[in-house]
Amino acid sequence: MARIALKVDVDTLRGTREGVPKLLSMLAAAQAQATFLFSLGPDHTGWALRRVFRPGFLKKVSRTSVVSNYGLRTLMYGVLLPGPDIGRKGAAEMRAARAAGHECGIHTWDHVYWQDNVRERDAAWTRRQMQQAFARYTEVFGEPPATHGAAGWQMNEDAFRQIDDWGMAYASDGRGTAPYIPTIDGVPCRHVQMPTTLPTLDELIGTDGLTEDNVHTALLKLTEGPGDHVFTLHTELEGGKLAPVFERLLAGWRAQGHELVSMAAWYRGLERSGLPQLPVTWGEIPGRSGELIIQPQVVSR
Repeated sequence: MARIALKVDVDTLRGTREGVPKLLSMLAAAQAQATFLFSLGPDHTGWALRRVFRPGFLKKVSRTSVVSNYGLRTLMYGVLLPGPDIGRKGAAEMRAARAAGHECGIHTWDHVYWQDNVRERDAAWTRRQMQQAFARYTEVFGEPPATHGAAGWQMNEDAFRQIDDWGMAYASDGRGTAPYIPTIDGVPCRHVQMPTTLPTLDELIGTDGLTEDNVHTALLKLTEGPGDHVFTLHTELEGGKLAPVFERLLAGWRAQGHELVSMAAWYRGLERSGLPQLPVTWGEIPGRSGELIIQPQVVSR
């Protein structure tokens, strides 16, 4: 039986308070497990408006309704309204995910700040951001996190090193096709990267005739085979306006015979000794603006 790891990115206060409970209900109905990755500091979603001049950004947002997905108030955080502290105001919903039996981990401290800056920042900045998230997670849950999944699939080399320093066995910080061990300057990291292998809903909707009504069929075609996958969803989307799409996906994956699991369960089924060692790499993917962490292609000799 093939496995699909459900990786839930929680970006905003609204996504924490409203999207998490809704997703917990859907996952329970489908008898599915997931990994919830939380943004733990201030919600500065409004800062993302600066990306308007980034190539491809307007094209992407024109395909999805940003206001209906995130809410006008959320889009004002950091611009006209102060950014609320997600870890303080959404702690109950975070703990509810763990109480429901799901794995929890770190997404980021300040989502937009990390996503727009981490690639060019130094070790001190990187570790400060990550340690703030680590400390808040430990405060909320009473234990350290087991895993990490970077905001916007944005990292730098020091961020990968920090994951090792935390002693995490696995993380999901980029995009790719299969698990691998990242290397920095030829030196392998001690953790396994389990990249997102499937496109996200917002990358597909509005392309090639795909809409909210039929996008699930495109994803289900990608999971028809026996291979394992990692699917990233967002509480602001699948836990909001796109909830009916996610319900159709859950039903479709069950019909295909897939086991819907957390990242922890996915990792336990890996044979680590046979994984390739591949350098940390940046690149573009269809449907998303800018570069992000990607898995380099494995070249057969």
